[in-house]
Amino acid sequence: MKANKLLYGLAMAPALAGAQSTTEKPNIIFVLCDDMGWGDLGCYGQQYISTPNIDRMAAEGMQFMQAYAGCPVSAPSRASLMTGQHTGHTKIRGNKEYWNGTLKANMYGKNSDYEVVGQEPLDPNHVVIPEIMKENGYTTAQFGKWAGGYEGSESTPDKRKVDVFYGPLCQFQAHAYYPNFLNRYDSSIGDTKVERVILQQNIQYNFDSEYFNRPEYSPDLIHQRALQWIDDVAGGDKPFYGLFTYTLPHAELVQPEDSILLGYKDKFCDDSNFAKQLGNWYHEAKGRHAQFAAMITRLDAYMGEIMAKLEEKGIADNTILIFSSDNGPHEEGGADPDFFNRDGVLQGKKRSCLEGGIRVPFIVRWPGNVPAGVKSDHQLAFYDVMPTFCELIGIDDYVSKYKRPQSNGKEDYFDGISFLPTLLGKDKDQKKHEYLYWEIWESGKQELAVRQGDWKFILKDGNYALYDLATDIHEDHNLADDPRYDDKLNELKTIARNARVESSVEQFHFNQTMKDALQ
Repeated sequence: MKANKLLYGLAMAPALAGAQSTTEKPNIIFVLCDDMGWGDLGCYGQQYISTPNIDRMAAEGMQFMQAYAGCPVSAPSRASLMTGQHTGHTKIRGNKEYWNGTLKANMYGKNSDYEVVGQEPLDPNHVVIPEIMKENGYTTAQFGKWAGGYEGSESTPDKRKVDVFYGPLCQFQAHAYYPNFLNRYDSSIGDTKVERVILQQNIQYNFDSEYFNRPEYSPDLIHQRALQWIDDVAGGDKPFYGLFTYTLPHAELVQPEDSILLGYKDKFCDDSNFAKQLGNWYHEAKGRHAQFAAMITRLDAYMGEIMAKLEEKGIADNTILIFSSDNGPHEEGGADPDFFNRDGVLQGKKRSCLEGGIRVPFIVRWPGNVPAGVKSDHQLAFYDVMPTFCELIGIDDYVSKYKRPQSNGKEDYFDGISFLPTLLGKDKDQKKHEYLYWEIWESGKQELAVRQGDWKFILKDGNYALYDLATDIHEDHNLADDPRYDDKLNELKTIARNARVESSVEQFHFNQTMKDALQ
C-alpha cells in the first residue's frame, strides 16, 4: 500500500501567532471519532498509544470524566447528538440499513455498488443541530460519516441545512477505508443534492485481490477537505459550525504504511494478523495491535493539525473545539480492546450499556473561556450538546422555539441540559439531570439503562441489574436480587418505564419480554 502524505510534524508544531477574530458568536468544531474507548487516550490513562495532541488539548481545556454517548452503537448515538433526545425518545435506536436489494458479501466493494445506501433517516419533524446553527447565522459543514439517512431520503445533509458535506453518507460503506466512492454536497459550487464522488484511482484496483494497491485513503481525504473548509470560512463574515465525524479508529485495521504505522511495528508482543471477516466486511490486518495503535495516533495527528490550523488563522481563541467518541471500544476487524486495557477501569464494550460501552472521552478547549487543566465530574450525555450550543449563541428557550407538531400526535421531546455553566467554571449555576437514559436494539438484542446519581439500572433481554457506581465502578456486583435494594430497583424501573415511548420505526420496538419486565 502506498504511503500517505500526512504531515505529522505539523500536528506537533508550536502554536502560531495570529490576529484574533472579531466574530461575536464563537465558532464551533465538534470532532466525533468512531468506537474510541474511554481509556484509549493518554489523558484518560492509556499507556501504550501515543496521543500528545489530544493530551495537550485536555491540558489546555476541560476533560470530562463522566461524559456519555447517546447510545452504545453508532447511528442512534449520533441521532441523540443531532436531536438533543435520549434514545427513549429518538426515532433511531439501532443500526437499520437500507440497500437496493438483499444484504450480501462485498455489497460496498464491487464497482456496481447498490443504487441506494445508508441508514434510517433522522426524523424530519424534529429539529437537528445544523438547522439551529444555520438559522442563527452560522455557516455549517460536516465531514465524515452522516449515518442519518440513506441516499435520496428525507434526511440527507442538503435537506438538514448543512452547507458543505464530504464523506460516506452510509456508515456501512465507511467500513472500507479505500472505498469506491464518497459523497459530497457543496452549496457554494452549485450542488443541488448529495452526489457520489467516484475515487478514480481506487477503482483501478479490484476490491478483493488488489485492495492494498489502492492509494486514496478516505480518512485522509476527509480530513484534508475539513482543513480546507477551515481555510475557506476563517475570517468570513459569519461564524462557523463544523461536525467532523472521523471514522478512526473503527475497524477495518488498515492504513498507509507511513511513519505513524512504522513507529508501532515490532512494538507489541503477540501482534498477530487478522484474516478477512466473514462476508468481507473488513480486510485483513497485518499486525493488528500496531495497526490499531497507529490509527489512534493518526487521529491524534489530525487533531494536532486542526489546532495548528486554528492558530495559523488567528481564530483559536474564538473557536470552541470539542473531541469525543460515539460509543465504547469495538472488537471488530481484529481489534483487541482488552490488550490495550481500552476501558480503563470500566467494564463493557460497544453495544453494551455497561459503563465501558457508553462512557466516552469528552474534551472541550476554548482558550480564555474554558479553564485549562480541569477534570470535571459533571455527568453529561450527547443530548446535552444541543441546549449547550443554543445557550452559547443566545437562544434562551430553545424548546419552545424549536418544538414542532408531530404527525403521530406524540410530544416533540427535548431531553438535554446545557452544561455551559460547567464549561465556564460556574459549577454553582450548573443544573443536573434527575437521571440519564439509554436504550438500544441491535442484532436481535434489546437493552436499556438508567443512571441516577451513582445508581445504575440495566434491563437486558428481560433481566435486571443494579449497580452502585460509587463503590463498584467496574459493575461487578449485581444488587438486583438483594432484597435490601428492592425500593431502589423499583424506583429506577419506574423511571425507565416512564422515560420512553415507542419509536415510529417498528424494528426498534421492545419485544414482549422487555415490556413485561418494565411493568
